[in-house]
Amino acid sequence: MDLVRIGVLGLGTVGGGTVNVLNRNAEEITRRIGCTLKVTHASVKDLSRNRICDTAGIELTTDSFAIVNHKDVDVVVELIGGDTLAKELVITAINNGKHVVTANKALIALHGTEIFALAQEKGVMVLFEAAVAGGIPIIKAIREGLSANKIEWLAGIINGTGNFILTEMRDKGRDFADVLTEAQALGYAEADPTFDVEGIDAGHKLTILAAIAFGIPLQFEQLYHEGITQISQQDVQYAEELGYRIKHLGIARKTDQGIELRVHPALIPEKRLLANVDGVLNAVVVQGDAVGPTLYYGPGAGAEPTASAVVADIIDVVRNINADPQHLIPYLSFQTPALSADPILPINQIVVPYYLRITVADNLGVLADLTNILSSQGINIEALIQKEPYTEGTEVDVIIITSKALEEKLDHSIAQIENLDTVIGTVKRIRVETLG
Repeated sequence: MDLVRIGVLGLGTVGGGTVNVLNRNAEEITRRIGCTLKVTHASVKDLSRNRICDTAGIELTTDSFAIVNHKDVDVVVELIGGDTLAKELVITAINNGKHVVTANKALIALHGTEIFALAQEKGVMVLFEAAVAGGIPIIKAIREGLSANKIEWLAGIINGTGNFILTEMRDKGRDFADVLTEAQALGYAEADPTFDVEGIDAGHKLTILAAIAFGIPLQFEQLYHEGITQISQQDVQYAEELGYRIKHLGIARKTDQGIELRVHPALIPEKRLLANVDGVLNAVVVQGDAVGPTLYYGPGAGAEPTASAVVADIIDVVRNINADPQHLIPYLSFQTPALSADPILPINQIVVPYYLRITVADNLGVLADLTNILSSQGINIEALIQKEPYTEGTEVDVIIITSKALEEKLDHSIAQIENLDTVIGTVKRIRVETLG
């Protein structure tokens, strides 16, 4: 095949970046694969809108189905997002015998099982490197580079918006709402930022990474996610005093009881590399039994970083276009019949240390009450700070770092603590991840 014709669904930021990378690096890409890649068709919402790429020679349309049904399109690149229309377009493309490359994490996390089964039946490929961590080749790293390892755990900053917000809160002492407004103005956060700040976006990505790392089915519905909207400037400052930084992490860990699959804020020791990933950058640490810990770091979004992953997938499609489907690398790294039935653990069954911020009346005996309640559940205190009272004789913050504890036991402790007459309001709990 001398020419591979590409149809791009969505010519926005990533679509435009994909066209630019393909055009700028055309000679280099041809040297790698021995044929020419050309975007011949693209769908857009508005034909009159200015583009970040040169559309000369590209047939533009507002009808995405015209592209997935076009007889002269070999590879469909889906970049419109969402999991409704995108799913219908991808299914149609596969049924028409076309290979698919997508950057759509929601589509894969929610419907990947169905899509992969259909692709295998039709003898086509569906690749999705750009769906997780933008330009960082984390999927290839786990699925191919670390395939000799049993993956023990992985943890990552996989949403740049949340990381930008927490970095600004730490470095500049700003409040969450203030930084979120700036993130929206800069284009880092959507007008409705729910997917970013509540951990849903990161949850889609973690679902994919965990499936590839542990050979389990895609199970977004079993994932626990918690956002960063309740992280206060106080928590950021107290964490720093204790030698930690707060990051919004996606964590997947294989245990004897099952798989932990969770997205939430976490305190990380400031000496850890992951604690020093700031701004909109992404990073993932993967622990393998043979290689130990490896870190993957870089831009998690943006036109050309994401396009880098999209184009790499197109290149892989072309390299394998004549391969026997039975000999292709499995989508989730493991052969489908060998996927594990390991259960996803509920959040109350994880075992980690905890940061607790408790506002109490400045009375004698309060600390003894707190320690006795924790001790009754077998929870030890590793560090404790009692802050100065807000005003003399009123209320004070007590900050506790616990030993590792079963979350179910900590839940019981918190319920008892909040029932104390000397405790004001609710207990703030943030999990601690040592990443050791």
